[in-house]
Amino acid sequence: MSNYRRQFDPGGMFFFTVVTAGRWCLFLDERARLYLRNAIRIEQAEHPFDLIAIALLPNHLHCIWKLPEADSDYSSRWSRIKRRVTKQWIAAGGDEAAISKTRHERRERGVWQKRFWEHRVRDEEDMIRHVNHIHYNPVKHGLVHCAHAWVHSSFHRWVKEGYYRQDWLCDCGGGRVGVPDFAQISVAGE
Repeated sequence: MSNYRRQFDPGGMFFFTVVTAGRWCLFLDERARLYLRNAIRIEQAEHPFDLIAIALLPNHLHCIWKLPEADSDYSSRWSRIKRRVTKQWIAAGGDEAAISKTRHERRERGVWQKRFWEHRVRDEEDMIRHVNHIHYNPVKHGLVHCAHAWVHSSFHRWVKEGYYRQDWLCDCGGGRVGVPDFAQISVAGE
Protein backbone atom coordinates (compact mmCIF):
# COMPACT_ATOMS: atom_id res chain seq x y z
CA MET A 1 0.00 0.00 0.00
CA SER A 2 1.32 3.43 -0.88
CA ASN A 3 1.89 6.22 1.62
CA TYR A 4 0.20 8.76 -0.64
CA ARG A 5 -1.68 11.52 1.17
CA ARG A 6 -3.89 14.06 -0.48
CA GLN A 7 -3.14 17.74 0.00
CA PHE A 8 -6.01 19.60 1.65
CA ASP A 9 -5.86 23.37 1.75
CA PRO A 10 -9.14 25.18 2.53
CA GLY A 11 -9.70 27.85 -0.09
CA GLY A 12 -6.78 26.44 -2.07
CA MET A 13 -6.15 26.12 -5.76
CA PHE A 14 -5.54 22.65 -7.20
CA PHE A 15 -4.41 21.18 -10.52
CA PHE A 16 -6.11 17.87 -11.38
CA THR A 17 -5.62 15.08 -13.87
CA VAL A 18 -8.61 12.77 -14.26
CA VAL A 19 -8.35 9.77 -16.59
CA THR A 20 -10.86 7.42 -18.19
CA ALA A 21 -10.80 3.71 -17.37
CA GLY A 22 -8.16 1.94 -19.42
CA ARG A 23 -7.43 5.31 -21.07
CA TRP A 24 -10.17 4.62 -23.61
CA CYS A 25 -11.26 7.60 -25.68
CA LEU A 26 -14.60 8.38 -24.04
CA PHE A 27 -14.48 12.09 -24.87
CA LEU A 28 -14.37 11.58 -28.62
CA ASP A 29 -18.13 11.22 -28.19
CA GLU A 30 -20.02 14.53 -28.02
CA ARG A 31 -22.52 13.03 -25.55
CA ALA A 32 -19.74 12.28 -23.05
CA ARG A 33 -18.42 15.84 -23.37
CA LEU A 34 -21.94 17.19 -22.78
CA TYR A 35 -22.46 14.92 -19.75
CA LEU A 36 -19.18 16.10 -18.25
CA ARG A 37 -19.95 19.78 -18.88
CA ASN A 38 -23.39 19.38 -17.27
CA ALA A 39 -21.99 17.43 -14.30
CA ILE A 40 -19.42 20.15 -13.63
CA ARG A 41 -22.07 22.89 -13.86
CA ILE A 42 -24.38 21.04 -11.46
CA GLU A 43 -21.54 20.47 -9.02
CA GLN A 44 -20.49 24.13 -9.19
CA ALA A 45 -24.09 25.17 -8.44
CA GLU A 46 -24.44 22.77 -5.51
CA HIS A 47 -20.88 22.93 -4.14
CA PRO A 48 -19.22 26.05 -5.59
CA PHE A 49 -15.70 26.23 -6.95
CA ASP A 50 -14.07 28.30 -9.66
CA LEU A 51 -12.93 26.45 -12.76
CA ILE A 52 -9.75 28.39 -13.60
CA ALA A 53 -8.58 26.39 -16.63
CA ILE A 54 -9.44 23.11 -18.36
CA ALA A 55 -8.46 20.97 -21.33
CA LEU A 56 -10.51 17.93 -22.24
CA LEU A 57 -8.61 15.35 -24.27
CA PRO A 58 -10.01 12.07 -25.66
CA ASN A 59 -9.05 9.98 -22.61
CA HIS A 60 -8.29 12.44 -19.81
CA LEU A 61 -8.68 15.97 -18.63
CA HIS A 62 -6.57 18.52 -16.83
CA CYS A 63 -8.02 21.41 -14.89
CA ILE A 64 -7.41 23.88 -12.10
CA TRP A 65 -10.02 24.62 -9.44
CA LYS A 66 -10.10 27.34 -6.81
CA LEU A 67 -12.09 26.22 -3.78
CA PRO A 68 -14.09 28.55 -1.53
CA GLU A 69 -12.54 29.77 1.72
CA ALA A 70 -12.81 27.17 4.51
CA ASP A 71 -13.54 24.40 1.98
CA SER A 72 -11.04 21.71 1.00
CA ASP A 73 -13.38 18.94 -0.20
CA TYR A 74 -12.45 18.45 -3.83
CA SER A 75 -12.58 14.64 -3.50
CA SER A 76 -16.34 14.55 -2.94
CA ARG A 77 -16.84 16.99 -5.81
CA TRP A 78 -14.90 14.72 -8.19
CA SER A 79 -16.77 11.68 -6.93
CA ARG A 80 -20.14 13.28 -7.69
CA ILE A 81 -19.01 14.59 -11.09
CA LYS A 82 -17.69 11.18 -12.13
CA ARG A 83 -20.82 9.45 -10.81
CA ARG A 84 -23.15 11.80 -12.74
CA VAL A 85 -21.22 11.31 -15.98
CA THR A 86 -21.17 7.53 -15.51
CA LYS A 87 -24.91 7.30 -14.81
CA GLN A 88 -25.81 9.37 -17.85
CA TRP A 89 -23.34 7.56 -20.08
CA ILE A 90 -24.54 4.09 -19.05
CA ALA A 91 -28.22 5.11 -19.26
CA ALA A 92 -27.62 6.31 -22.82
CA GLY A 93 -26.16 2.90 -23.73
CA GLY A 94 -22.53 4.03 -23.78
CA ASP A 95 -19.73 1.49 -23.86
CA GLU A 96 -17.30 0.88 -21.02
CA ALA A 97 -13.67 -0.13 -20.84
CA ALA A 98 -12.87 -3.60 -19.58
CA ILE A 99 -12.42 -3.67 -15.81
CA SER A 100 -10.93 -6.16 -13.40
CA LYS A 101 -12.97 -8.85 -11.68
CA THR A 102 -12.41 -7.06 -8.37
CA ARG A 103 -13.78 -3.77 -9.71
CA HIS A 104 -16.75 -5.64 -11.16
CA GLU A 105 -17.43 -7.35 -7.82
CA ARG A 106 -17.38 -3.90 -6.15
CA ARG A 107 -20.04 -2.80 -8.66
CA GLU A 108 -17.71 -0.26 -10.22
CA ARG A 109 -18.05 0.72 -13.85
CA GLY A 110 -15.48 0.95 -16.61
CA VAL A 111 -15.83 4.67 -17.32
CA TRP A 112 -13.20 6.33 -15.10
CA GLN A 113 -9.97 5.34 -13.44
CA LYS A 114 -10.78 4.92 -9.78
CA ARG A 115 -8.67 7.80 -8.54
CA PHE A 116 -7.39 11.11 -9.82
CA TRP A 117 -4.17 13.04 -9.39
CA GLU A 118 -4.03 16.43 -7.71
CA HIS A 119 -1.37 19.02 -7.04
CA ARG A 120 -1.81 22.00 -4.72
CA VAL A 121 -0.90 25.12 -6.66
CA ARG A 122 1.66 26.85 -4.47
CA ASP A 123 1.86 30.35 -5.92
CA GLU A 124 1.22 32.45 -9.03
CA GLU A 125 4.29 31.10 -10.84
CA ASP A 126 3.12 27.53 -10.20
CA MET A 127 -0.37 28.42 -11.42
CA ILE A 128 0.99 29.95 -14.64
CA ARG A 129 3.11 26.86 -15.29
CA HIS A 130 0.08 24.58 -14.83
CA VAL A 131 -2.26 26.76 -16.91
CA ASN A 132 0.33 26.69 -19.70
CA HIS A 133 0.60 22.90 -19.34
CA ILE A 134 -3.18 22.55 -19.59
CA HIS A 135 -3.47 24.67 -22.71
CA TYR A 136 -0.46 23.11 -24.43
CA ASN A 137 -1.48 19.52 -23.62
CA PRO A 138 -3.49 18.90 -26.84
CA VAL A 139 -0.40 19.96 -28.83
CA LYS A 140 1.86 17.76 -26.71
CA HIS A 141 -0.38 14.77 -27.43
CA GLY A 142 -0.31 15.48 -31.18
CA LEU A 143 -4.02 16.29 -31.44
CA VAL A 144 -3.40 19.73 -32.97
CA HIS A 145 -0.39 21.82 -34.00
CA CYS A 146 -1.43 24.91 -32.02
CA ALA A 147 -3.34 25.52 -28.79
CA HIS A 148 -5.88 27.75 -30.55
CA ALA A 149 -6.92 24.82 -32.76
CA TRP A 150 -8.21 22.76 -29.81
CA VAL A 151 -11.80 23.72 -29.01
CA HIS A 152 -12.15 21.60 -25.87
CA SER A 153 -10.17 23.86 -23.56
CA SER A 154 -10.35 27.19 -21.79
CA PHE A 155 -7.60 28.58 -24.02
CA HIS A 156 -10.00 30.79 -26.02
CA ARG A 157 -11.48 32.27 -22.83
CA TRP A 158 -7.96 33.09 -21.64
CA VAL A 159 -7.24 34.75 -25.01
CA LYS A 160 -10.48 36.76 -24.79
CA GLU A 161 -9.54 37.90 -21.27
CA GLY A 162 -6.12 39.04 -22.54
CA TYR A 163 -3.87 36.51 -20.80
CA TYR A 164 -2.72 34.86 -24.04
CA ARG A 165 -2.26 35.99 -27.61
CA GLN A 166 -4.22 33.91 -30.12
CA ASP A 167 -0.91 32.78 -31.65
CA TRP A 168 0.66 31.64 -28.33
CA LEU A 169 3.29 29.00 -29.23
CA CYS A 170 1.58 28.81 -32.62
CA ASP A 171 3.01 26.74 -35.41
CA CYS A 172 0.24 26.78 -38.00
CA GLY A 173 2.80 26.08 -40.71
CA GLY A 174 2.38 22.40 -39.88
CA GLY A 175 5.80 21.83 -38.34
CA ARG A 176 6.13 20.30 -34.90
CA VAL A 177 7.24 22.44 -31.99
CA GLY A 178 9.15 20.67 -29.25
CA VAL A 179 7.52 20.64 -25.83
CA PRO A 180 8.50 23.98 -24.29
CA ASP A 181 10.02 24.50 -20.88
CA PHE A 182 7.01 26.01 -19.13
CA ALA A 183 9.17 27.43 -16.37
CA GLN A 184 10.46 29.86 -18.99
CA ILE A 185 7.09 30.85 -20.51
CA SER A 186 4.73 33.45 -19.08
CA VAL A 187 0.98 33.24 -19.66
CA ALA A 188 1.21 36.03 -22.22
CA GLY A 189 3.91 34.05 -24.02
CA GLU A 190 6.37 36.94 -23.76
